[in-house]
Amino acid sequence: MPHTVGYAPGVYDLFHIGHLNILRHARSRCDYLVAGVVSDEMAALAKGNRPVIPLVERLEIVRSIRYVDAAFVETVPDKLETWQQVRFDVIFKGDDWRGTPKGEKLESDFRPVGVEVVYFPYTVHTSSTQLRGALDALAGGAAATLSRGAEG
Repeated sequence: MPHTVGYAPGVYDLFHIGHLNILRHARSRCDYLVAGVVSDEMAALAKGNRPVIPLVERLEIVRSIRYVDAAFVETVPDKLETWQQVRFDVIFKGDDWRGTPKGEKLESDFRPVGVEVVYFPYTVHTSSTQLRGALDALAGGAAATLSRGAEG
């Protein structure tokens, strides 16, 4: 009986419904799901800023989701290098990667080793970037209120 190992990489910062949806859908497409939790340093390289939630906490949150069989700390940008350590059969990404240079590179990198790239619908209405922006705006508003209070 074939045993399909799936890999769902992500920063998983400010865990939200989009993260849960990816993990749920991924688990339905494999027998064993490994969630790759991107390190703080790798997230900063990829997104330009460090996650709000520290790695050890993000790892514990993701590891505790019932759809996840194992969590792996991703410390290198090359997914093929990660594959050499984890040995998954399918990798799951949001469909915002489909048809982009990053998505096409992912597909061409994995084609020779037989790893399938599966895209799931990206949760447009909720993202960690949007949540971070809202938090930053709230923090900015609070700082402005505090400074106005100090002036008055």
